[in-house]
Amino acid sequence: MLKLERSLRGSEYGERHLGLKSHGEGKVGGAAAAAEKIKGAMMTRSRMKLWMIRATTTVLLWTCVVQLTALGEMWGPRVLKGWPSCFTPSDSPATMKPSSAVEQKIVLPPKRIYKNNGYLMVSCNGGLNQMRAAICDMVVIARYLNVTLIVPELDKTSFWNDPSEFQDIFDVDHFITSLRDEVRILKELPPRLKQRVEFGMYYSMPPVSWSDISYYKNQILPLIQKHKVLHLNKTDSRLANNGLPTDIQKLRCRVNYAALKFTSQIEELGNRVINLLRRNGPFLVLHLRYEMDMLAFSGCTHGCSVEEADELTRMRYAYPWWKEKVINSELKRKDGLCPLTPEETALVLQALDIDHSTTIYIAAGEIYGGARRMAGLTAAYPNVVRKETLLEPSDLRFFQNHSSQMAALDYMVSLESDIFVPTYDGNMAKVVEGHRRYLGFRRTFLLDRKLIVELIDRYNNGSMGWHEFSSSVKAVHANRMGNPRRRTVITDRPKEEDYFYSNPYECLMLPDQDELWSSE
Repeated sequence: MLKLERSLRGSEYGERHLGLKSHGEGKVGGAAAAAEKIKGAMMTRSRMKLWMIRATTTVLLWTCVVQLTALGEMWGPRVLKGWPSCFTPSDSPATMKPSSAVEQKIVLPPKRIYKNNGYLMVSCNGGLNQMRAAICDMVVIARYLNVTLIVPELDKTSFWNDPSEFQDIFDVDHFITSLRDEVRILKELPPRLKQRVEFGMYYSMPPVSWSDISYYKNQILPLIQKHKVLHLNKTDSRLANNGLPTDIQKLRCRVNYAALKFTSQIEELGNRVINLLRRNGPFLVLHLRYEMDMLAFSGCTHGCSVEEADELTRMRYAYPWWKEKVINSELKRKDGLCPLTPEETALVLQALDIDHSTTIYIAAGEIYGGARRMAGLTAAYPNVVRKETLLEPSDLRFFQNHSSQMAALDYMVSLESDIFVPTYDGNMAKVVEGHRRYLGFRRTFLLDRKLIVELIDRYNNGSMGWHEFSSSVKAVHANRMGNPRRRTVITDRPKEEDYFYSNPYECLMLPDQDELWSSE
C-alpha cells in the first residue's frame, strides 16, 4: 500500500515537473518539435524513395530474367533452359521433357554470313506442285547470287483461282529457319524498300526457261545490283534439269524434301486420312487426272459425248494463255499424250493383277462425266474412296475453294501409299514420283500410255485375248516402277528430257550403288 502511494505521488510529481518544464521552455520546445517533424518527414521520404528504387530494380531484373528465359528457348545459353518458367508449373509436361528432346527442338543451323547483293521477289505460277518446284529453284538461285529472298508469292489468278498464301500451305517459319545456313529469307521487304516497291520503283521480268546458273550470274545478278530489288514474275521450269553442279542439285532436294513442310493443319488432316486408309490394309493411290480443265487443255475427248467434246473445246478457247486451240484428240491419244480414261485405267490395274479388294484412293478433283465415267472402275474395284468420302464435311470446311490446300492433302496421301499410279505425267505425278524415289524407291507405276492405248485398242477389237493383254502390260512395266535409274538427257531439248524433280538421282545414289542404276 505504501509503495502504491509513493508510486502515485511520484507520478503526480513527475507530471507537475514536466508541466513546469514545458511552460518554462515553451519556445525552445516548439522549435525542437518542428525540427523533429521535419526530420521525420525526411526520413519517411527517404524510406519511400529507397523502397521505390528497390521495387523498380526488382521489376527490371525480373523482366530481364523472363526475356532471357524466352530467348534461351530459341538460341540462348543452355543455363537458362533449365530454369522454370513463371508461366508454366515446374512439374508441367513442358518442363519435364528430356533434355535431348528440348535441344533437338531448338537447334538451328548457323546463319550464313555473306555480302547481300540485293533482294529477290518471285511470283510463282501454276498449281501446287508446279509452284513447289519453282520455289526450290528460286532458293537455289538466291543462294548462288548471294541475295536475300522474299517469301515467294503464290499464284492466285490461274484456272484454280486459289487465294492461298505461302503460309496457308507451308510452314513459313520452318522454311526460313531451316535454310538460314544457305540463304537469308524474309517474310517481306524492309520498310524503306517496301515503300519503293509500292511506288513501282523495282524491276520485273520473266527469266529464260531451263537456264543454267551462269545465266543468273551473268544476266540476272547485274540487274539486282543495279535496281536493288528484282521481281521474277514467272518461275516454273526456269532452272535446267541437267548440267548443274552437284551442290546445286542437292540444295534443290534439301529445299523440296526438308524445308517445304506443310502447315500443322494440313499435316494433321493428311495423317488422319492415311490412318483411316491403313485400317483396311495396303492401299493404292490413283492420280486419275481426268478432270475438266485437263481434258480441255489437252484436247483429249476419247470416250466423251459430242456435247461434252464441244463443252471442252469452248473451255479451251475461253483461256487465251492456252495456246494450242485446234487439237486432233485421237491422234494425240495414239501418241500417248492424253491422260488415261477411267475405263482404260480399270483395265490396266486388272492387267497388273491389283487385287479387287484393294482400297483405291482417288487423288484428283472432280472426275469429268461423274459416276457414269467411273462406273467401270468402281465395278472392278468397289473400295474406291476420296478424301470427301473418308472425312466429314466439317473437316474440309476450311479447305474448300482452296485447291492448292486440297492438293497438299492428296500429296501427303500419295507419298505414303503402298502403290502410286498416275494416269498422266503432270506436275503432281512427276514431283510425287521423285519424292517417293527419295523416300526409298517406293513402288510407282510409270505407265507407258502410248503402248497401253495400243494394247487396249487391240484387246477391245478382239485381236488380243486377256492373257496376252495382261502379260504384255506387265512386261512393259517390269522396269517402270520407280526403281533406280539415271535421268534421260536430251541436249537442246530440255522439255523432252526427264524432269529433275521426278528423278533427282544426285540426291539418291550412294558411292557403292553404281551397279543399281539403269539408263532405261
